[in-house]
Amino acid sequence: MKAVRFHRHGGTDVLVYETAPDPVVRSGWAVVRVRACALNYLDLWQRRGLERVTIPMPHISGADVAGEVADVASDAPEWKTGQRVMVQPGLSCGRCPACLAGRDNYCPRYDVLGYQSAGGYAEFVAVPVQNLIALPDHIGDIEAAAFPLAFLTAWHMLQSRAHVTAGETVLVLAAGSGVGQAAVQIARLMQARVIATAGGADKIAKARELGADEVIDHYDENIVQRVRQLTTNRGVDVVVEHVGAATWEKSLKCLARGGRVVTCGATTGHETALDLRHLFARQLSVLGSYMGGKAELLRAAALFFRGRFAPVVDSTFPLADAARAQKTLESSGHFGKIVLVP
Repeated sequence: MKAVRFHRHGGTDVLVYETAPDPVVRSGWAVVRVRACALNYLDLWQRRGLERVTIPMPHISGADVAGEVADVASDAPEWKTGQRVMVQPGLSCGRCPACLAGRDNYCPRYDVLGYQSAGGYAEFVAVPVQNLIALPDHIGDIEAAAFPLAFLTAWHMLQSRAHVTAGETVLVLAAGSGVGQAAVQIARLMQARVIATAGGADKIAKARELGADEVIDHYDENIVQRVRQLTTNRGVDVVVEHVGAATWEKSLKCLARGGRVVTCGATTGHETALDLRHLFARQLSVLGSYMGGKAELLRAAALFFRGRFAPVVDSTFPLADAARAQKTLESSGHFGKIVLVP
């Protein structure tokens, strides 16, 4: 098959479009013909060598996959070749107490497709059959690939970790990111008031189209001051934080007393300071969030299939142009997901 691999860490020049071994079916697994694969910041960190875990080389990135079953193990008769699917990006053992309790993202062996395993920057990818989600005919491959990781992450943040309730105010940082655009839509579905941040008039308009009640230009406005103005100096109940060092202090300052900041990433750096006096005196909560369980993705996907969510696709690139696609992601000029099409 053709795939995009890197044999060493570095810039986008290390990405090579080349022939790679075809994945092989084994018990309990299927091979999916990739029709679309969305990019994530994890792809950039892996390629640059910023991840703490040593990944196998040469490596194929890509967690978000949609396509059709090309081959399937004989012990999984419920799946047929040619069946259109979307892939749950979280890989787990399926046998430990966490997995059996439906908390598979707490599995000690939890992995993300394309992290330690070969991912979707290829014509074919092998996945456990438990990670297949059947796609209805009216859902396209590109929009399906843009859905799983971002919406699973945002769903787990807002529903399972922050427990957002109707009437609360949620601040979503960087609404143009994959997680940001998903969080705006999910918070609106939960009947929260949504304040979002975005950079520039075009992104601000798109954030409003997604359902944000108010949008702050994070390039030209003071986020903390604007949040205070928009909440009559109260602050917000929840901050969806995934930017990291550049926004961490601002996120805490935007919270109302008893507020929660829920974080899933650190795209601008992972080292921050925390004044514990503000934490306990204002009774704030700091919540970590990582991916989400398959059951959560199935609940979110059911709403996606019914038209309640619409993953935003910024642009598509041929698989051979993966380097250019990653440069676009690095530039932060996009709004929504960037998708590769083999």
